[in-house]
Amino acid sequence: MDSPATDLSQKLSREAEAVCRQYLSNGRKHGNYWVVGDVDNSPGRSLYVRLTGPTRGKGAAGKWTDAATGEHGDLLDLIAANLNLSTLRDTLNEARRFLSLPKLEPPEKQPQTPAMRGSPEAARRLWAMGRPIAGTLAERYLSGRGLTGLRSVSALRFHPNCYYWREDADADAPPDAWPALLAKVTDTSGTLTGVHRTWLDPRTTEKAPLDPNRKAMGNLLGHAVRIGSPTDILAVGEGLETMLSLRLALAGLPIAAALSGNHLAAFDPPTDLRRLYVAIDNDEAGQTAFDTLTERFAERELHLLPLRPMLDDFNGDLRTCSIDEMRGHLRPQLSPIDVPNLLAAESC
Repeated sequence: MDSPATDLSQKLSREAEAVCRQYLSNGRKHGNYWVVGDVDNSPGRSLYVRLTGPTRGKGAAGKWTDAATGEHGDLLDLIAANLNLSTLRDTLNEARRFLSLPKLEPPEKQPQTPAMRGSPEAARRLWAMGRPIAGTLAERYLSGRGLTGLRSVSALRFHPNCYYWREDADADAPPDAWPALLAKVTDTSGTLTGVHRTWLDPRTTEKAPLDPNRKAMGNLLGHAVRIGSPTDILAVGEGLETMLSLRLALAGLPIAAALSGNHLAAFDPPTDLRRLYVAIDNDEAGQTAFDTLTERFAERELHLLPLRPMLDDFNGDLRTCSIDEMRGHLRPQLSPIDVPNLLAAESC
């Protein structure tokens, strides 16, 4: 028996063009596709939605992909992203409203077993409580670091009141709570295994005055914060802001942030990858991680290429130099086969 979400997704797929006309009104029909700029309904040609096909499986109507960001999904995902809906229940109710179906009845509340602090289950629950970053302190924090155009990235969320447990606090003392940028850690199949938190100060829009002001929870080994859909190439590095900066400079580059040097060395890339770019911070840990990855995959048909910043890391480059300077510095480090695609947006 199909779940309510699957059932509604299939119903929406039968009305794919009507869904597009309602939520993506700035787009237009082009053959069997609806073409628009992005999930926020901006004019353009980056996002395309299949209008014909079966209601499920390969080639299904309603499946969409944003070529600029690598984001993809079905019409339920599109509605959630378009309206910045943060819960599945709100998304299903909006889909039912569009289809003129009655709303879901509120479920009976069941007692929830507490999840062990720091566990993958605790990470899943925290992620479910987050909301899209559009218009939030998290978006302003990223913008202050030169990172823009990220509001539709599904791997990032915002939590307005995220617990911070101090290591030296009394066991019975309640935790502090600060706003936080959440980043979803996944395995190669896209399954959530953990969440990375960056606590923020609402007065300054910078990181909160905590030590440390970043923590990860869940199962991280081999996994990463992934943005974009890798085909035969992927770039991996340590920090989230570092990798977001690299993606901004190299248009459409799929990225993975392993979140530390040790986790970078243990990263598990997709099995069908041909080239793995490794962003190396200008420190010993970055070079050690690259050397370890090179040794791990010496027997595999995987070409590892280092990418080195001009300064300490690529976010430092982004905040200090122009995009054109970054691209000029990166060009000779790229495989010639990737230059036309990754530097397609290079300024004249």
